[in-house]
Parts: sequence; structure tokens; C-alpha cells
Amino acid sequence: MKQEQAAPRAGDTRPRFSVIIPARNERKNIGRCLDSMLALRWRRDDYEVLVIDNGSSDDTVEIARSKGAQVLVQPGVTVAALRNLGARRSRGEILVFIDADCTVAPDWLEAASRYLERDDVVCFGSPPVVPPDATWVQRAWFRVRRKKREVGETQWLESMNMFLRREAFAGCGGFDERLVTCEDYDICIRLGRAGKIMNDERIVAVHHGEAATLAHFFRKERWRGASNLAGMRLHGVSRREVPSLLAPVLHGASLVLLAAACLAPAGMRGYLVLPVLLWHLLLLVKSLRVHLPHLALSSVLQLYLILNVYLLARGAALARAGR
Repeated sequence: MKQEQAAPRAGDTRPRFSVIIPARNERKNIGRCLDSMLALRWRRDDYEVLVIDNGSSDDTVEIARSKGAQVLVQPGVTVAALRNLGARRSRGEILVFIDADCTVAPDWLEAASRYLERDDVVCFGSPPVVPPDATWVQRAWFRVRRKKREVGETQWLESMNMFLRREAFAGCGGFDERLVTCEDYDICIRLGRAGKIMNDERIVAVHHGEAATLAHFFRKERWRGASNLAGMRLHGVSRREVPSLLAPVLHGASLVLLAAACLAPAGMRGYLVLPVLLWHLLLLVKSLRVHLPHLALSSVLQLYLILNVYLLARGAALARAGR
């Protein structure tokens, strides 16, 4: 059913939504992203689009301007700083953060508008889906990232498809510009104290830049892991973060025990291998739970492999931070 657009506010000429897109050397993506913004089923004067460029050496800026976006240039800063600059220079009631390698569905703002009158909700959106030509790595990781409920309250949302009330954004101080990545999780920790964060899969964005291979995935998660640790130092470690901190440590310990078992006397091997088997059984159970009730063995094995690579990457980030 087509949702009716919210009525204009009397005496208020501001756009309802301000879409803020950080970019750097996004020639391949920015045109496609902005074309999807132009195709939205929403009154054009009720949303604005800002591209915040981080000093591109290609023609990202020229392409963005040709598509009608307002372009600001701020080289040499973090993506958090780009988003904050966009928020300061925008005029909308709702700040919308999305990445340059994403596209959106035509009803994107229509779907989001159901939260306009929900004063108890300070942040809403959903994890971007992967495109139809996604690799198995991209599809498997999306199954991990996807929330348990299609519509419901959640702990955090990714800044690739995030809607924020301006007053809530200002009240929590915006994104922490010291963080290179994981700035979305960090801001959600603070936003959660002001109101609800809602996941809604009807607010559809597509991420075309997800890591396509295991090697790329490992590098990306090792990089993200470093900022995740930096974020914990800034906002403190919450109880919700303890499992994500312990899991890479336990995974690394299982590899050490496995190596020790190979060198140990035969009588000791069983004692060393048993905790390793239990740990990997837990990973398999997690993989199974993601796919129930529609169980596909190949998908379970793919997810099990993805989880192993993820934990190795996060463990490598921990080891690097320890040094």
C-alpha cells in the first residue's frame, strides 16, 4: 500500500529530510547514488541532498554538482567529521546518513516517514541489503548483520542507512570525530539514552561496496576492529560489548590450543582438543540459528567460514592494539 506523504508544516519552509553523503574518490558510485535520490517518490522541495567531499582527486565533486547535490569540500578529516559538517550545514528536521556506494529504493523516504510523529524514536533505519549480483561472501555477511526482527527496537544501526532527529543528534554531541570508523555504534550508545532506536527493513538501501572476497573482508574487519577498540576507550565498555570483545580472544586461544595439541604427547591431545571442538561447535550452532527454519548446508558452512575470518580479523586488531 502506498503511504501518503506527511503534510507540509504551516509556516515552516525547511525540508523534512537532509540526506548527507560523505565521499572521497567515489566516481564509480556517486552518480548511481544520486540518481536513486532523484528517483524518490517524495516531494523534491521537502528533502535536500548534501555531498561532503574529503578532498577527492577524481571528478566526484563535478558529478555530484551535475546531479543537483549541494557539495561541501573538507579534505583530511575523518568520515565522522564529514558527517558532522553536513549536519551543521543542513536544514532538515531529520538528518539522514548514507554512504556514496549505496542506492535507495524509490519509497525510501515514504517508509521512513512513518516515524516522523514518533517522538519516542530518536534514530531509525536498517542495515543496507546487498545487490542481486552479490558474492557469497557479501550474502553471508549480510545474514550476520541483519537484525533478528524485521521491525523492532535495536541497540544500534549502521550509518550507511541511518535517520536521526536533529535535536537528538545535537543533544548527544554528534559523531565522535576522533574515530576513524565504528562512529555509528559509538553515537548509538549515546542516542540510546535519549530514546528508542528502531530497525525497520521497509526502509531499504542497497550497499554495493560490501567486501566481495574473504581477503578483502579480513582487511576491512581488522581495520574496523581497531576503531572499535578506540570507541570502547572513549565511551567505556558496556555489558553488551563484552561478548564481542571476548569472542576474538577465545577464538585465538582455540588456535593456540590446537597448535599445542599437535606438539603435545598423545595422552594430552584430547584435553587440548576438547575446548577447541566445543568452541567451534558454538560457531556452528550460531551459523545454524541464522538459517533456521530454512536450513541449507552450504549456507551454514559459508557462514561458519565468515565467522572464523571475522574473529581472526578482530583478534588481529586486538593483537595490534596490544603491541
